[in-house]
This record gives sequence, C-alpha cells and structure tokens, in this order.
Amino acid sequence: MNEKAVLKALKKIFAKDEPQPAPITPAASSSAADTAQTQHTQPAQPDTKKAERAADKPRRPRHSKPAAPAWKLEDFVVEPVEGKTRFHDFKLAPELMHAIQDLGFPYCTPIQAQVLGFTLKGQDAIGRAQTGTGKTAAFLISTITQLLQTPPPKERYMGEPRALIIAPTRELVVQIANDALDLAKYTGLNVMSFVGGMDFDKQLKQLESRFCDILVATPGRLLDFNQRGEVHLDMVEVMVLDEADRMLDMGFIPQVRQIIRQTPMKGERQTLLFSATFTEDVMNLARQWTVNPAIVEIEPENVASDTVEQHVYAVAGSDKYKLLYNLISQNDWTRVMVFANRKDEVRRIEERLTKDGISAAQMSGDVPQHKRIKVLEGFREGKIRVLVATDVAGRGIHVDGISHVINFTLPEDPDDYVHRIGRTGRAGASGTSISFAGEDDAFALPPIEELIGRKIHCEMPPTELLVPVPRSR
Repeated sequence: MNEKAVLKALKKIFAKDEPQPAPITPAASSSAADTAQTQHTQPAQPDTKKAERAADKPRRPRHSKPAAPAWKLEDFVVEPVEGKTRFHDFKLAPELMHAIQDLGFPYCTPIQAQVLGFTLKGQDAIGRAQTGTGKTAAFLISTITQLLQTPPPKERYMGEPRALIIAPTRELVVQIANDALDLAKYTGLNVMSFVGGMDFDKQLKQLESRFCDILVATPGRLLDFNQRGEVHLDMVEVMVLDEADRMLDMGFIPQVRQIIRQTPMKGERQTLLFSATFTEDVMNLARQWTVNPAIVEIEPENVASDTVEQHVYAVAGSDKYKLLYNLISQNDWTRVMVFANRKDEVRRIEERLTKDGISAAQMSGDVPQHKRIKVLEGFREGKIRVLVATDVAGRGIHVDGISHVINFTLPEDPDDYVHRIGRTGRAGASGTSISFAGEDDAFALPPIEELIGRKIHCEMPPTELLVPVPRSR
C-alpha cells in the first residue's frame, strides 16, 4: 500500500470517531460563537430513549402504488358505421386519440370529416360553417397533428409560437384555448391564450415561463405583445383565422394584416380560414392568404332548422318585457340566453330581470373580461338563469344545456339569427328559439326566412304570457 492510500485509510478511521457540529438554528444565531465553542468541546449525546421507542415501534410495510396501465389505441373501440367517418379512419397520434376518446367523440361531424381529409395532408383550407358544427375541433386536431409530426427546431426561444389561432372575441379565444388544452393534454404541447381586458403582466409571465406551441389570441392583444417584442411570429407553421366574416364586420382586418406580415410567407405555412359566410370580401382575403385551398361548406340551414324548434311571437314593443318575464318565470326555465341588438338594451333587460327576482347577468362589450369569465362560470353552473347578450359578445359562447334562446329584438343581419339560435340545440340535442317581432323589427324576419330556407310561423302570444309583472317589494 502506498503512502497516499495509507493516509486516506487513516482519515476514514479517525473521521468515524470525530464529533460532528450540530446545525445552528435561527433561534440560536445571536450566540453562534458560544454555541460553536460548546459543540466542539462537548460531543452531542445520543437520545437513548428516543432510539428505544423507535426500536419498539413496529415498522409498516411500504406498498408501492401500482402504475396505471398504458393507454392503447385498442382501448378506443368504435365500430364502423356506413355514412359516418371515424377518427380511426385518419392517421392520428395515439396521444391525440386518447384525448378524443376522453371527450367522447367516436365519429367525426361532417365538417371534421371533410376538413381533416385535406388539412392532414398539409393543404390549406377554407371552411364555411356555423358554430356548433365541430369546426373548432377540426382545425385543432389538424394543428396538433402537424406539431406532433414536425419536431420543434433546436434553436428556439420563448415567445415563438408554432401555431397561431386568431379569433375576434375574447369569449371565443377562451373557448378555443380550453378545447385545445383538452385535445393536447397527453401530447406535451403548451397552449396559451392572449386577450384584452386581462392582466397584461400575468399573460406575459406565462409566456416567459415555458415554450409556446399553440397561441390563441384576439388581434389587438396579440399586436400589443408583438410590437413590444415579446412575441415573434417567424416560426408559425400553422395559422388559423376563425370567424373571418366577424373580423371583417368588427374592423379587425387591418390588424390581422399586420399580424400575417410577421408570419412566414404563404406556402411556407399552412393556413386555415373559417367563416359563417363566404362573402366576396371573405373570399378576397382567402385568396391573399392561402395557396390552392380546399373549400368545405356546411349549409347553415341544416344547423338552424334540424335541432332547433323556432317560434315567432308578434308583440308590441311595450309588451316585450312582460312576455319575456312570464315565459321564464311561468315555465321555470333555468338556462336561457336573451339577445338584444344594443348594449343599452342588454343592460336594461338584465337590470329589470334582476330587480324582478330572476338571476340574470349581461354580456356586452362594456363588461370587463375578468367579469365575463365569472359570469360564464356562473351561467354554466346554473347560478345565473338568464344571460343577456349582444351579438358580438354572444359569439363563441358554448355552454351545454341552454334550453331556450330568446331574440328580444330581431337582428338586422340574418346570419346573426343563425348564430344566436345555434347557442341551443347543440351536439344533436334539441332546443327552442323564440323571437319577438315588434313594430320596429318585424321587417328583419323575411331575410331570415330566406336565409334558412323556410317560413317561421308568426303567432300571437297566449294571454297568460302578457299579464303584468308582479311588483317587486
């Protein structure tokens, strides 16, 4: 044995007998020097009683928790049915199929079947479909598949999303982001959402905390981040524009153009555009932003008439509120959406319902985003019976179990009528819409009937529905 080995062995032997200093606690820090002196001169004595108690105490055997069995595609059994397309019929990643099974989607909706047939091959697409047809899941499934098939670049920075989804309203952004989280939960992909009216710094912190794979945003808030240098769009592989017609109506197209200029050239990214209508303006945008897109159309009348029972009451403007109150109170409806054309109408209706003992809340452009989210949660949970909204705020509200939609005033744009009544009768469930046609808005009915391809019988409301509202105490 050489000299170094001998010294090493001696150190080990003497180290075993050397007393170790006890840790200095914060409480004793004021006399740290004295404590240290004592520790070096008086070796710590073992607590023999504690050791004896520990020896007498029977040890519990440790049982390791059995690992959950790994999910397999064979666990998701969907029998082939003639005329229906299964998600199994597409080449989707097992992680994505697992999430689809969790959501209870055995078969594709018509727009999903048609859109995925093109987009999963990398083709651009333009889709015409109303909300409630499954279009959101169609573009999310396609987007997630693209990101899973293409690994992210090695050099990557925070604030560089790989997929960008732009929607016109805050509610729609929140809904799309929630759906994306549900579908991507087994994939490891990160989903973020940016909307105006929410804490900017809070949204910035989530951007700085992890990589962003899928970013869902309203145009204005996205530009805020982009112009501050917090978000860079040069790595976008998939870009989705949802409700392009609404973005046109709301004057967002100049902002959208600014955003698209920051993304790779068309042809170097996949672009999907969805709209409830194919106006000339929408098609012009599609031609500018897409390359040889597949065009998929789902007729709005199928959505409007098949699942929703539609009624129109001819009623004087002065009797509209009485009719609304009595319909809700006499029938004991618990989840109703009421639409009006103007924000001041929405506010007045909500205030009167609340005053008359019916729990109600309003949803309009004047309501701050944090309050909107709270209102939607209360409506979903049944704490709020009636949600009163404008068309802009009502877009993108997807709440299951809405039994009735009431048009307090008929919309001037027939497409808005289809969007309104689409809040009920979703996912194959039945629903009812009731429209009040007064002397000021009855002119809007014929264009609506022309759009949906059918006449809506106009009737007088029963007398009992026009009784005075009981005076609140």
